[in-house]
Amino acid sequence: MKNIRFTKKGFDALKKAYEDLKNSRPSAVLDLKRARDMGDLSENGYYKAAKFKLTDIDRNLRKFLFELKSADVVKESNLDQVGIGRTVKLSDGAKESVFQIVGDLEADPTQKKISLLSPLGQALEGKKAGDKAEITTPKGKFSYKIIKIS
Repeated sequence: MKNIRFTKKGFDALKKAYEDLKNSRPSAVLDLKRARDMGDLSENGYYKAAKFKLTDIDRNLRKFLFELKSADVVKESNLDQVGIGRTVKLSDGAKESVFQIVGDLEADPTQKKISLLSPLGQALEGKKAGDKAEITTPKGKFSYKIIKIS
């Protein structure tokens, strides 16, 4: 089983989401019990919705538990290289962009958070300020210069 890399912040958020979901389960079970007590289940929309909600909670609990058990919280190590937990300022020659390198499941490109599993993350991993990184996308080849790592 491969470990899933997390930042400390991302791991803490996952633990909180798991606990919040676990705490919401008893009320979902109670809703399902109330719906069953209404009688005919074949045409009971409340029962179907309550059953779906409980199934969804249980599925997400299993997913979160797997992620927690597989988690590898990455400690910040080499401060001058691109890695998880680092913020990287890049230039493509025309404009500059800043990305935060996060854990495998924490990526959110709309928030400028990328993981080392992304093409750009893979190209940047282990590089230092001043290095160049090239990636190939469906739109073509792109070259970036690393301006700053923090």
